[in-house]
Amino acid sequence: MSKKRKTKRGKFHEWLTDEGLIKIEGWARDGLTDEQIAKNMGIAASTLYDWKNKYPEITEALKRGKEVVDREVENALLKRALGYKYKEATEEFGEVTKVVTKEVQPDTTAQIFWLKNRKPCIWRDKQDIEHSGNMEVNNPFADLTTEELRKLANKDG
Repeated sequence: MSKKRKTKRGKFHEWLTDEGLIKIEGWARDGLTDEQIAKNMGIAASTLYDWKNKYPEITEALKRGKEVVDREVENALLKRALGYKYKEATEEFGEVTKVVTKEVQPDTTAQIFWLKNRKPCIWRDKQDIEHSGNMEVNNPFADLTTEELRKLANKDG
């Protein structure tokens, strides 16, 4: 067995341990892409894709990590779309001197994004429209030659 093959095999097994899978899940939760995770693992992105296909433990770790942050982003987007209130405290010398309730207005862009993704049949930019009937155009000049068309054009001018 060559040294290169042995090293690759060792690297692979390292990531199937509980500790390795927790690292992968954590990187996914932190919002890293598969390419960035592969770099952190010291492997090529193509190797990570191969491992995802061969080893469900790696795929599941990535899914678990991504699911958490995806939910957080979904919740933040919904909150921004609907608007919200929050309390802001002013401190002087380590003591709260004033608490003010502030309001963030609903965000139209967030609303549009949400609706286009949640209800694409109604809200997407491109609508599919079915047409029944005939699309023929009645052109009375269709059978005329270029010469005949020029004569007609000169009569009207």
